[in-house]
Amino acid sequence: MRTKSVGKKKINVITLGCSKNVYDSEVLMGQLKANGKEVVHEQSGDIVVINTCGFIDNAKEESIDTILDYVQRKEDGLIEKVFVTGCLSERYKPDLIEQIPNVDQYFGTRELPLLLKALGADYKHELVGERLTTTPRHYAYLKIAEGCDRPCSFCAIPLMRGGNISRPIEELVKEATNLAKNGTKEIILIAQDLTYYGLDLYKKRELARLLLELVKIEGLEWIRLHYAFPSGFPEDVLDVIREEPKVCNYIDIPLQHISTEILKSMRRGTTKEKTNALLDAFRTKVPDMAIRTTLICGYPGETEADFQEMKEWVRTQRFDRLGCFTYSHEENTHAYNLEDNVPEEVKQKRVEEIMEIQTQISYELNQEKIGKQYRVLIDRKEGDNFVGRTEYDSPDVDNEVLISAIDTYLPVGDFVNVEIVDAFEFDLIGQVID
Repeated sequence: MRTKSVGKKKINVITLGCSKNVYDSEVLMGQLKANGKEVVHEQSGDIVVINTCGFIDNAKEESIDTILDYVQRKEDGLIEKVFVTGCLSERYKPDLIEQIPNVDQYFGTRELPLLLKALGADYKHELVGERLTTTPRHYAYLKIAEGCDRPCSFCAIPLMRGGNISRPIEELVKEATNLAKNGTKEIILIAQDLTYYGLDLYKKRELARLLLELVKIEGLEWIRLHYAFPSGFPEDVLDVIREEPKVCNYIDIPLQHISTEILKSMRRGTTKEKTNALLDAFRTKVPDMAIRTTLICGYPGETEADFQEMKEWVRTQRFDRLGCFTYSHEENTHAYNLEDNVPEEVKQKRVEEIMEIQTQISYELNQEKIGKQYRVLIDRKEGDNFVGRTEYDSPDVDNEVLISAIDTYLPVGDFVNVEIVDAFEFDLIGQVID
């Protein structure tokens, strides 16, 4: 067994799940550093803090496996303490305490001051917007609201994150300004529902006003929107996207399904006709917009006819980016009262069919880019290539542009002009042009 260290304890933060968890980990790390603590992200340390995800079955399993792994390391004397926070801990704390008692302490999603106290640190209110970013220096997430007020039947997020709380525009501008001063060129706005932003603070949707303030920040060159909601979409946002060069012609809007009956059961507050009208508005007001969406296959009651309707809709809409997931039957959600009556193998087969269609669409859309020129942000060097993105692509989830590094040097975080010379399903091959 390892001898316990007597010097300064290093705190290792492990992040699981979505970009909102990444942001929360960065805030935690910023607080710890301000308290004089030595803190690292997913490296090695004497004390481990696991920021968990509890959204769907696969995410929960990964979180539990990670907790068990670090508890074993603690028992083997390789680390001293294990703390668990995040969505899984918020949702299942009593069960986790009973089943994995060797964790030193569990914390919910809104218990940062208590977690800091357990780590020997004080919560510093004056650190609004200051954090240790874990993304490459040139891009960062900016969480503009916490929680969600939407009643979607399948979603457990309100159980784990609570109701919507928007952050004041002034606070967000200050945080984005600090990021830009430190070299951030792209900010990715995140929330459970961007389009709800401001209703609680300002009594009206204020995403457009927020964007108009953010574009004034010197040094920021791209502002990207993630996680919009189709019902009640504030169409003044489309005017800002079209008119402001800094706001990327890109939106991530999880639509989940297109069958009106399924949408009604999902409590999405929209219909097939309204959804298609919104997509038409996107493409009319911002003709150059890349639209990313996500869909769910196998929701309770989804018939073969419902699925075929969704397949045909995907073929017709030709989304630029699309992800698809099997329905997860989550306890304490409204849909949990319904019979989970689509067999798992059918759910999976339907996902594969949708993604097969989307892969072909992506290939065809990418082929159309050959010979065209784009401004590309260089993210990293990988093997013999520099890897970058256009404004139509978000980190980790979308297309990448590969540029040969054999006789070209491109600083990471720089913008370059690139001509596309070849294209595949999810990658573009580019050459730098003057």
